[in-house]
Amino acid sequence: MAVGLAAGDLLANFFGGLTIYLDRPFGVGEWIRSPDKSIEGTVEHISWRHTRIRAFNKNPIYVPNAVFTSIVVENPSRMSHRRLKETIGLRYDDFNVVKPVVDAIREMLQNHPGIDSTQTLIVNFNQFGASSLDIMVYTFTKTVDWMTFHTVKQDVLLQIGQIIEGHGAQIAFPTQTLHLERGDKDV
Repeated sequence: MAVGLAAGDLLANFFGGLTIYLDRPFGVGEWIRSPDKSIEGTVEHISWRHTRIRAFNKNPIYVPNAVFTSIVVENPSRMSHRRLKETIGLRYDDFNVVKPVVDAIREMLQNHPGIDSTQTLIVNFNQFGASSLDIMVYTFTKTVDWMTFHTVKQDVLLQIGQIIEGHGAQIAFPTQTLHLERGDKDV
């Protein structure tokens, strides 16, 4: 019975390895992750029985190939762009400059060398937040490289800050206003 179970696992892993070989959802050197399992890292080795993944904390993860036939696997290494998605909050006192700020941010992004303006580019006043007027910024960079992406993101955020400041506005931070009513009695 034990031999039968072991043979079943061996066959499942073999066919899992065959599926990886034929479908090629990932290869050695690519970054993969699974939202179903705690699997994320760079593929180091694919054998017929298991796949070795190096996690970002440098620990090896040995995944039986049969697992890949029943889980979702994302392959960020094959992305075409990196998404930049931010919510920028302005103070309620700055309501009169929301539209010019939105227009200036959109123009800056359309002309930014690190932003792919042929992809979706959204800059809109999105909602009246609890303590801010929220502007949604949604766009894609030209790069997929993690380090370059963060350099572009930093530059975009700094320029957004300068645009806000240039319009005499400020970025909001969580606040509460307490209104006290005065009754007939002296307080």
